[in-house]
Amino acid sequence: MNRKTRATSATAAALALTLALSGCASLFSQDAGPAQSTPTNEQVRNELAPFYSQVLQWEDCGDGLQCTDATAPLDYSDPASGDVSLALVRHVATGDRIGSLLVNPGGPGGSGYDFIKDSLDYATDATLQASFDVVGFDPRGVGRSTAVSCYDSADMDEYLYGLTTAERGTDAWIAELAASSEAFAAACAEQTGPLLGTVDTQSAARDLDLLRAVLGDTHLNYLGFSYGTYLGATYAELFPEKVGRLVLDGAVDPSTSNFEVTKTQAVGFENALRAYLADCLAGQDCPFRGSVDSAMTTIGALLESVDVSPITAADGRQLGANALLTAIIYPLYQATAWPQLSTMFDTVLRGSAAAAFQFADAYNGRDDSGNYTDNSTESIMAINCIDYAYNADPTVMRAQAAELDAAAPVIGRFMSFGDIGCADWPYKFTGDRAEIHAAGAAPILVVGTTNDPATPYVWAQQLAEQLERGSLVTYTGEGHTAYNKSNSCVNDAVDSYLVDGIVPAADPQC
Repeated sequence: MNRKTRATSATAAALALTLALSGCASLFSQDAGPAQSTPTNEQVRNELAPFYSQVLQWEDCGDGLQCTDATAPLDYSDPASGDVSLALVRHVATGDRIGSLLVNPGGPGGSGYDFIKDSLDYATDATLQASFDVVGFDPRGVGRSTAVSCYDSADMDEYLYGLTTAERGTDAWIAELAASSEAFAAACAEQTGPLLGTVDTQSAARDLDLLRAVLGDTHLNYLGFSYGTYLGATYAELFPEKVGRLVLDGAVDPSTSNFEVTKTQAVGFENALRAYLADCLAGQDCPFRGSVDSAMTTIGALLESVDVSPITAADGRQLGANALLTAIIYPLYQATAWPQLSTMFDTVLRGSAAAAFQFADAYNGRDDSGNYTDNSTESIMAINCIDYAYNADPTVMRAQAAELDAAAPVIGRFMSFGDIGCADWPYKFTGDRAEIHAAGAAPILVVGTTNDPATPYVWAQQLAEQLERGSLVTYTGEGHTAYNKSNSCVNDAVDSYLVDGIVPAADPQC
């Protein structure tokens, strides 16, 4: 899936299980300089005018879709220093067109291009497709756009699935992770170049404004899922006067620290695991017996067991605790995948790693031939590392590990020590972790699912409260994000808002 966090093994699972949610301090405070008009009759600085005035050349790319590339500044504070390419795909409105609807599936690092090209009907319903040109895009650093690049497939296998030799949590174990992370960061810097320092969410939000303009829209209409809600909220903070209709589904709280994100997600996934087990134990063909508590104990023991004695797969890879945790988390995103999770648990309990690696590989973008089909692992690391502040002091990390273990006793300890992954990153987080208010913006719709494991419901509540004109839509249920995959109540609220501008008078409590 695209709307996900990403787990890593060799570097520590915690970092990869967080979403990029940097604060919204103004990064570009230079003088605006002389202004020029654009085709949308807005004023931009002279050095930005060539970017905002570009004419997109759309081509047929199959299945009734059109594709193109836009050009954006590498660095908005110095537009003359270089540029990046942004890949777009669109489905032209089938009815009375309102404008463009830009869609981001999350990640960070998720391909909006692939999301729309491969899954248009999953991303949007017929109502939105009739009223909008639905536009998917790959943010800077991602996929078909100018992309972050670090490792070839063999090195990525070692980075994601390689096992440490020292005992978890010891100084020697930390040293092994630090060495792996340092090597990965150095490879990213060498292969990617200056782009690596400009893949932050603030820069991506400025790209979003550029795309809005070159698509011919005076205001942004946007549907963002998961991390995409942070991208959309950042846009609203930077360009409140340009906000049209924004839907933020599976919302994140931008003021939450890196550790608090990890802790909240650990609790969220553990709760989702308990919900899965309650459903499993009530049915047939469940690989567990007894109560939910006893089944959770069994899963905890399984993770501990493979952490010490990994299961070897047919291809020679060894299934350790972090890879198994990735395999557990992947199907927890949607309740419809719970039967496959039962099958996976059954095979692992019988000593087979095959099904677990299928899940972990799908999560990490690895195909059956051992090739990585996208750069989502590299891009999520690059974006997270520059969007967050990290503290790799072993004393601090051990205290946090104990807190995670107390909050989520089954999986918490395997999400610890994630700060190591970004401690030696060549570009550091700058700014403040702050609330987003988007003062002066039009009303913004925030959607939250009560048992969303990846972006817990409390974040949707918090973001809707922070926004000056935030309106909350609650879906009571399981799974990550709700629009077009829950019920008609959610769909009707979103469609009415995007198409007709109708803001719910109160939370419809779907």
